[in-house]
Amino acid sequence: MEYYERIKELRKDNSLTQQNIADLLHIGQRTYSDYESGKTRIPVDSLIILAKYYNVTLDYISGISDIKNKYPLE
Repeated sequence: MEYYERIKELRKDNSLTQQNIADLLHIGQRTYSDYESGKTRIPVDSLIILAKYYNVTLDYISGISDIKNKYPLE
């Protein structure tokens, strides 16, 4: 699974809107929509924020792993 598919899946699984996540990342909804569609690459710092928010590893968000491990606290 591609990272943009994963972030969309995580958002929907948590019953959130694109605007909710755009607000979290301090960006416009249109920009976030472009991230989810794969039109624009999401910055690494935004991926880290999403990993912490959803409590999953960057490996999971990036699609490297399909195992939903928790974000490491240390």
